[in-house]
Amino acid sequence: MRLKKLSSAILTFSLTASLLAVPARFSTASVTTQATESSNESSSLQKTFESAAKEFGVPESILLAVAYNQTRWEQHEGQSEVGGYGIMNLVDLPADLSARGKHDDGIIEASEASSSLKTAAKLLDADPEALKKDPEQNIRGGAALLAEYARQTTGKLPSDAADWYGAVVKFSGTDQEAIAKDFADQVYATIGQGAERKNLDGQRVALNAKEITPNKNTASSIPLRNTKYTNTDCPNGLDCTFIPAAYKQFSSSAGNYGNYDIANRPEDDLDIRYIIIHDIEGSAESAISHFQNQSYVSAHYVIDSETGKITQMVRPEDVPWHAGNWYFNMHSIGLEHEGFAAEGADWYSEQMYRSTAKLVKYLSDRFNIPVDRQHIIGHDEIPGLTVTKHKAMHWDPGAYWDWGHFFDLLGASINPSDGDKDSNIVTMRPNYNTNQPDFTYRGIEKEPESSSLIHLYSEPRFDAPLVRDPLLHGESNSTKNINDWGNKAAIGQSFYKAGQEGDWTAIYYGGQKAWFFNPNNANSVPGSGTLITPKDGLESIPVYGAAYPDDAAYDEAGIAEWARGKAQVLYQMPAGQIYTATAPIQSDYYHAKYFNDPATNKVVKGNDQYYQVFYNHRLGFVKKSDVDVVN
Repeated sequence: MRLKKLSSAILTFSLTASLLAVPARFSTASVTTQATESSNESSSLQKTFESAAKEFGVPESILLAVAYNQTRWEQHEGQSEVGGYGIMNLVDLPADLSARGKHDDGIIEASEASSSLKTAAKLLDADPEALKKDPEQNIRGGAALLAEYARQTTGKLPSDAADWYGAVVKFSGTDQEAIAKDFADQVYATIGQGAERKNLDGQRVALNAKEITPNKNTASSIPLRNTKYTNTDCPNGLDCTFIPAAYKQFSSSAGNYGNYDIANRPEDDLDIRYIIIHDIEGSAESAISHFQNQSYVSAHYVIDSETGKITQMVRPEDVPWHAGNWYFNMHSIGLEHEGFAAEGADWYSEQMYRSTAKLVKYLSDRFNIPVDRQHIIGHDEIPGLTVTKHKAMHWDPGAYWDWGHFFDLLGASINPSDGDKDSNIVTMRPNYNTNQPDFTYRGIEKEPESSSLIHLYSEPRFDAPLVRDPLLHGESNSTKNINDWGNKAAIGQSFYKAGQEGDWTAIYYGGQKAWFFNPNNANSVPGSGTLITPKDGLESIPVYGAAYPDDAAYDEAGIAEWARGKAQVLYQMPAGQIYTATAPIQSDYYHAKYFNDPATNKVVKGNDQYYQVFYNHRLGFVKKSDVDVVN
């Protein structure tokens, strides 16, 4: 059973309203009582499960438990690394190759064979778009799939829930025996322990506890691979398995391949500089399956929520497609965490934090990656290469990833005792447990939860508008949506202190002065680093989403115009503003365009140098020649 972390606020105010699963300290009997009581308040969503189970002959407990292990009964709209949609997380492999993040990415349609969403839509004779957007149709599609899988594995619709084990194995979406059966075991464990929660839409759903011994023989006809790899790139003491992501050519074109690029980092002079924290927006099983299919996305590691178990899928020397920005792909290691950003505290367990911290320490030591917030970053902090991509970049791991706790586990506290109290650098450090900003999600106000994010205002008062990002918001108002990254700073991000009025501190953020509530510096600590500002005489300087080479470097390397890395200007940094920066880095680009053709892969080193800055919530790059260093 995936036993998720329960926040202290939930435990204090309403255990029954938010119980996600049953920690060991709660008895199965208590969960049965809670779920039974909740069933008296059946929501329309609960009734949808009942109706779909009856319509397709699926045991309601099976349908509920599968959905619970996929999404915690949350409707989501496909902002996913695995192309999943809705409460049943029906997968439609993405047509937008955003994870690769190369400037020449195109559109490729996924085949129906690799799309559980299209298969379910066909079973219902329905429009796939309806299954993406309508929770009722999504649940009906999941039920239809389970019924079809039951017929395939048993030849009928079993009346006994025990005989649906094989159908659940197939629903996992992976042909890896250990992963598929682990998912099915978790589904039956959920039934055995019961579950109850109110989702983000205010819908209360309950699954009454019932002990069922699954008939595992029903999975015997499913062709599963028993892949056992032990030579993982993991530290000793972690439960880590290597299951390789797909590296295949998908058509007659040598440029149509996936799901990563081969390299020889760092021996090929392509340094590994970042470790990027993602969440999957789905289950670990769905990610592992997705990365093995024609999906144009992968990551180095996938981390399970309940156990912290790690599945390595790409070697560190190679370049998976995970960040949506080729420059960051070139220089990073990607870690995908099971869960959903909008409900992160339900998935980001202590086991997950500890496994990830051990892995990050191991990788940072091995590849000399600085353990700081300029190099250990979230997917939400990565810019796009173009204005269009920048607006569409992902926002995971989101508000509920506890950066402070995570860095404590790394032994690199964001609240150091030796900070320079006279520093003009402000590092965001609200208390995660007591910092509970008001967020909305899909137009619904969320209940307050502990968060790593802090709102930024245009003036030093709570009734002032939040700051507005010109690319994200245009002329529209800034919002408190949890995925509106344009007006929020995160624990560990560092900015230049631009002013103080009473309990409010101002920072330079995204070309403007942004204010946050900071009584007695309760939400920040002094920071350190390099400070840069536009050179005297310049009204503004461009901010890019990558530190790519100049044209002369490409000319010298013999890289054709169409194959060059390109990064549009995203913002203009105004004269007089000051930002924190890392040391200068040399511009570069990894030319990798063809399947299994290492002779054509080439690292291009440019003549320009760049500073990396936290320009707003996301990182950016400015040319060294455009700035002065501030003492």
